[in-house]
This record gives sequence, C-alpha cells and structure tokens, in this order.
Amino acid sequence: MKEFRFRIFVILGAIALCLYLLYPTYADYQNNKKIETEIETIKQTTLSNNPDMSDADIESFLEFKRDSIFNSDLSYRDTREKRVKLGLDLQGGMYIVMEVNTAKLLEKLSKEPNDATFIEILTEAENEIKVTGENLVSTLANKFQERNIRLSRYFGSIREDDADIISRLEEQEEDAVTRAIEIIRNRVDQYGVSEPSIQKQGSRRIIVELPGIAKEEEAKRLLQGSALLEFKLVRDADFTFPIMTSINSTLAKSLNVDTADSAEVVDSNEVLDPDSEEFAKQNPFFSIAQLLDNQGRTADAVVKDSDRQRLMNYLSRQEIQNIIPNDVEFIFGAKPFATQDQEDYYLLYLVNKNSELTGGVIVDAQANIDPQTTEPIVNMQMNSEGAREWARITGSNVGKRCAIILDGFVYSAPVINEKIPSGSSRISGSEDLNEAKLLEIVLKAGALPAPVDVIEERTVGPSLGQDSINQGFNSTMIGFLLVAIFMIIYYKKSGTIADLALFFTIIFIMGILAAFKATLTLPGIAGIILTIGMAVDANVLIYERIREELSTGKTARAAIDSGYANSYSAIFDSNITTFFTGIILYQFGSGPIQGFALTLMIGILSSLFSALVITRLVFDIMAAKGAKVKVG
Repeated sequence: MKEFRFRIFVILGAIALCLYLLYPTYADYQNNKKIETEIETIKQTTLSNNPDMSDADIESFLEFKRDSIFNSDLSYRDTREKRVKLGLDLQGGMYIVMEVNTAKLLEKLSKEPNDATFIEILTEAENEIKVTGENLVSTLANKFQERNIRLSRYFGSIREDDADIISRLEEQEEDAVTRAIEIIRNRVDQYGVSEPSIQKQGSRRIIVELPGIAKEEEAKRLLQGSALLEFKLVRDADFTFPIMTSINSTLAKSLNVDTADSAEVVDSNEVLDPDSEEFAKQNPFFSIAQLLDNQGRTADAVVKDSDRQRLMNYLSRQEIQNIIPNDVEFIFGAKPFATQDQEDYYLLYLVNKNSELTGGVIVDAQANIDPQTTEPIVNMQMNSEGAREWARITGSNVGKRCAIILDGFVYSAPVINEKIPSGSSRISGSEDLNEAKLLEIVLKAGALPAPVDVIEERTVGPSLGQDSINQGFNSTMIGFLLVAIFMIIYYKKSGTIADLALFFTIIFIMGILAAFKATLTLPGIAGIILTIGMAVDANVLIYERIREELSTGKTARAAIDSGYANSYSAIFDSNITTFFTGIILYQFGSGPIQGFALTLMIGILSSLFSALVITRLVFDIMAAKGAKVKVG
C-alpha cells in the first residue's frame, strides 16, 4: 500500500478541501432556517401586540429585524460570503442595464451650458451616438469642427488646442463611468445584496444584477439617485409673499385676464370662492399654489400633483423669470404633504439658490426611528470643516428655517432653534424605515458624477427562482441516477467504481465553484448535467480497452496498465477539444452562455481527475490485493 500512499493523500486532500469549501453553503442554509424561525416568532408577537398595524408596516419592520439578526452575528455574514453563489435565475432578483448620461456631464463642464448653439450641437451628437454607439466626446468634437467652432469656446481656456481639450474630456468621460460603477458598487454593498454582479459594457453602459431584490422602484432609486445633498435657507414670508403676489398679477396680465382688485382677492377669500372659475382667471398662481397659512406667518403653498407641471411652466415664462430674484428659486417637497380625494398635494418652498452647505461634508449617516415621534429619520454627522460651517450657519440664522434638499427636492425644512456646534443634523420625511435606510446608503456612498438612465430591466420572482432550483436539482439527480444505473447494469462492479468517481466529480465541481466564488446559474446546472453524461465516456473507453486486454490472456495488472495507457490519446483528444470550446464560449459569450461554459470546463477537469486518478487507484489496489478484475 505504500506505493499508493501519495495518490491516496492527494485524493483525500482534494475531497476534504471541497467539503471544507462547501461547508459555508450548508451553514448558510441552516442560518437562514434559524433566522426565519426567529422572524416568525417576532411576527406573531408583533401581531398580538399591534393588531391595527398594516401589512406594509409589518413587512417593513420584519425586514429591518431580519437585517438586524443577520448583521448581529459575524459568522452569518462570513458564511454568506463564502457559500456557493446563486445566479439571478435561481434566486430571483433584478437585471438592470444602465447608461451614464455623459451629455449631462458635458453640460456641467461647459462654460456656457445654456447657449443655444451648444445645446443644439450636443443634442445632435447625443442622438447620433444612440445609433452609432461611438464616443460622445469625439462625436461632439466632429460636430464642432463641421461648424468651424473651436472647443475652447465652451471648454477649457482659449489657448488650448482642440486635441488637448478632447483628450481631457474623454478622460473625464471615462472617469465618470468608472466612478459611477464604484459608487453603485458601494451602494449595493451597503444595501446588503448578496452576490451582486456589476460590470461595464461598452463605453457608457453598466450591467447590474441584484439577486434576491424584488422591489423594483426601491432598487432603481438606490442605483439612480444622484445624492446631491444641499442645505438652503427658506425665505421668510415677508420676502416671499410680495414675489408671489407679483407673479400672480403678472401671470393674470400676460394671460389676458382682467386683474382688477386682484390684490383684494388675494388678501381676502371672501370676494370670490377659491375653487371658482372666476378666481382661477383672476389669480392663476394662487389658484394652483394655495397658501398654507392665510395669516402670513409662512409663505409655503400646497400644489396638487396634477398641477405641478403647469405651475413650473408658468414659473419658467420669461416675464415671471424677470420677477423672481436671481438668488432664489421655488422647490417642491419630496413627499406628498397631504392626500385628499385620491389626489396628492406637495409643498412649494422659496429657498436661496446658493447652498449654505453641501453633502460633501457628511461622513456618516444612520437610519433610525425617532423615539418621540416614531417616524423614520436619518441622522447625519459632518466632518470637522462641515461642523464649523454648520455651527456658523445655525448660529447666525436662529429662528429661520433651513431646507434639507436631496436631488432637487425638499425632504424637511426645520426651524433652527439654536446654534448647533456638534456638526450633526437629521432628515425626516421618509415614508418608512426601508426608505430611510435607502437614503442612508445613498448619502454614505456619495454622489454620482453624472445621471444614469435605465435602458433595460428584467425581474425574476423568488418563486420562479426556487422552481428553477428544484427543477435543476431534480434534473441533475435524474441524470446521475440514469447514468449510474446504466454503468452498474453494463459493467457490474467496474460500473460501481465509475459511479463513485462520478459522485466525486460533482463534489469537485461544486467545491471549485465555491473556491473561486463563481456563480451557479440555470445554464450552469445544464453544464453539470452534460458533464455527468460525458464523465463516464473516459471510463467506457478505459473499460473497453481493459476488456480487450483481459481477453488476450494478460494479467489484471498488465490489462489495467495497457487499458489506461491505450485510452489516454482518445480521452485527452475529446476532452481537450470540448475544453477549448468552453473557453471560446466563456470568452465571447455573455450571461447564461458564460455560466454554461464555466461549469462545463470545471466539469471536464474534474471528470478527468476522477476517471484517471480515482478509478485507476481503485483498480491498482484491487490488482495488488489479487482481487479478480472483471469488466462487464
């Protein structure tokens, strides 16, 4: 047996290593069962203590508790990271193709983003690359050259050559896509998605696979939110109300409405019914933006969701723009202020255009429940520089309101009651704890350098994914049993040895997938099933050769040596050509094709090891002990 010791150690070591690599998969399965048992207990307790709690609130609370239980034990997270990863088609989730809007990036970089010629050329270039797929910067540069316009008119300094500007813009464009990928990856990691896949496609597209995610809108907000956080002062009623009145009067005149006594109509609702058609004619602004406080303590107004676009169209008119000071702007609230008759109403604020502070100073954000109001909030902590600025801002504006604005919408506008020296602040207004958690992630991960647009999205339900797992497992078992039964019937004891090698082949495949953190997909399962069918080919060739050698009267040891030696060329030829086919499929394929090719290549290597090493060892031991070797 000493002569076989090395091979025995190699085989046992390979088996032990694969079992070790597969243990986290088993442990994760047990952890999930344990967590779900705890969640079921919490659910029953919550329902008994809060019978009036809505289903949505219960699900949100249970999801929060599930994350808390999972994150409370580091071993849970460790086993989750080391388990065999399942693809989107096996556990459900979302497949999203996104495109970085580099046109918006170029608008930011332009010295004259509102110039009519620049907008026209940029639009032409943007439409052209949708067809050609070319780089936006080079296409834009060609458009400028066709019109004999130097790029320095809009980018860089007047002394720079077009070539230098193009090189710098292309570098910034590529950098924007790279940064977008990193920020999206940070957000996804903090969100807690297991086995996400984020990869670049072409020059501007990003493919994101989020296994286990079922909430489409939540995922899109997570990925697309630009996370531009700003702190702006809300203007007082004494400043805002005269502007609103002027807007109302000017609109009435420009719309050819008789504005006689309009000021009295605004000051007193007794003259006309605010809901009447006559009031709307005389007060086009106040009929849409209804003042929240008629006593004039604030100038906040509420606007129906269906009227928001019409109001923005009014405010964008040139005669209205001449009225609104350049240093202020109207901004809507992020969430409905109230809902009546199935119509959402949004608050309208007048705030300073320039930010007092931006989200670049935020170093930490934590979603939580306010113990006093029980509403979800996000607590933010600033760096030292931000804390100094925040102390200065709050100290000099006590009694005023500061709007916390994210991506152009007001989340909250609290009154500054006192100077805040600690550099801490908070955002309220989230609908539930999940949304607050989403906001926390977006703030901590940072702002996207340019907007991203969703080009394509597909959703696979978790039940469909579980069905795929069950069907794939059943197919694998049926394939294994059919092959195993055939080998036992046809080759008797030798067939049993081949089946043992086939069993170890499957263990090796799964262990290698776990070792390299590869993802098992439905096409990957198809590759495993194909491997099961192909794995016994080598054994069939060897057994037939051994049978021929035994029929000539050779001894068992000589027949085994000759059988294996004479089978090598045919075995290697067939498997090498299949392996190269797998390499080609993996290199030039995508998604499902790569999953199939990967398991096929791993399966070929595993089956060769099992057929040429494990079965050979068994036969050699049998021959050494003088056992009768019979094939068939």
